[in-house]
Amino acid sequence: MTARALTPPALTLTLDTLGAWVLALVWIAPLAFAAWAAVHSPTDAVGFRLAAPLTLSNFATAWEGTPWLRYFLNSFALVSTVLAGQFLLCTLAGFAFARFAFPGRELVFYAVLLQLFILPEVLIVDNYAIASALGLFDTILGIGLPYMASAFGIFLMRQAFRQVPAELEEAARIEGCGWAGVLWRVYIPAAKPTYLAYALVSVATHWNNFLWPLVITNSAETRPLTVGLSLFAAPESGVNIAVISAATLMTVAPLVLAFVIFQRQFIQAFLRAGIR
Repeated sequence: MTARALTPPALTLTLDTLGAWVLALVWIAPLAFAAWAAVHSPTDAVGFRLAAPLTLSNFATAWEGTPWLRYFLNSFALVSTVLAGQFLLCTLAGFAFARFAFPGRELVFYAVLLQLFILPEVLIVDNYAIASALGLFDTILGIGLPYMASAFGIFLMRQAFRQVPAELEEAARIEGCGWAGVLWRVYIPAAKPTYLAYALVSVATHWNNFLWPLVITNSAETRPLTVGLSLFAAPESGVNIAVISAATLMTVAPLVLAFVIFQRQFIQAFLRAGIR
């Protein structure tokens, strides 16, 4: 590329492309190392000897070391419970903020958005006290309950519902639909891309959540994968980088597989939902 050909737009595109590649390599490096270490012995995992023999025994050792199937089921139950609660509460709240005029609506909405500025870690003590008082300590519902009234989800639903043409609502009302029928037959179908985009974000977030599940759980019957992995990789359990890498890959595999399968829907959902 000559100096004359390197116009400002071309230079900007080149720098953007280079920056994207650098960020991609930085992001993929830990996963690539985990994949390498998982199929090699501990010595070869850190030695990077290209001729080193491959092995799958690390996965067998990791699987036998802790009840991973129980952890998988717990994580699946957790993300499903949280997502169901978020869909219900965020749909109702978003619909109310989008289509009902009541005194203080904007003030209440802004108060809800303030939740976005509060780190979940700040509320751990209060959430722990409430969960214990409700008898939800060491339960899946106790893990997921603090996240069900999501300010981000309410904001997304409100924005999606506000974009629905009023004529569709009027037509449904003429057909005899009440507010529940209008919501179910008009607004929810129109917001399907937003629901899909939010579901992907919610599942990924709570599948990887660690600190609160660590605090509120105390048994393998309720621990999700992230907590199980942290206990499996604890120094007192013995540090074997190859086995730990295999366990890490087993933990992230469902999310990676889901992204590979639904990659196209994932990107389209975010574009259509208008998330920037």
